[in-house]
Amino acid sequence: MGVHRYAGILANTGAPRDVLTKRLRSLEAAGILERHRYQERPPRFEYHLTSAGQALEPVLIGLREWGLRHLEEPPPAPRFLHTCGADVETRVVCARCGEPLEGGGLVTVLGDTPVQAAP
Repeated sequence: MGVHRYAGILANTGAPRDVLTKRLRSLEAAGILERHRYQERPPRFEYHLTSAGQALEPVLIGLREWGLRHLEEPPPAPRFLHTCGADVETRVVCARCGEPLEGGGLVTVLGDTPVQAAP
């Protein structure tokens, strides 16, 4: 799914070529993308998410939702669709009881010590 070839990514992002090239290389070095050759001469590649990159999808969906809710004039944001065609949304729930996390109800812990937020 999605755009995998450099020309398509360039057209969809509007990023300058040098910036896009650096970012793709950086994402590849970080293990988020992997490059697959699809043409020998000239050498051309497709970019695909690794399993680590796929694991970032909920984070990206959450950032999009945050922007839509909290920015006065959010910039155009990509939509994330399920294979059925419906929008995808994130929900953060307790791993034990399944209760949704809504404004509060969250304690940050470093090691075994809860971290108190400043009042």
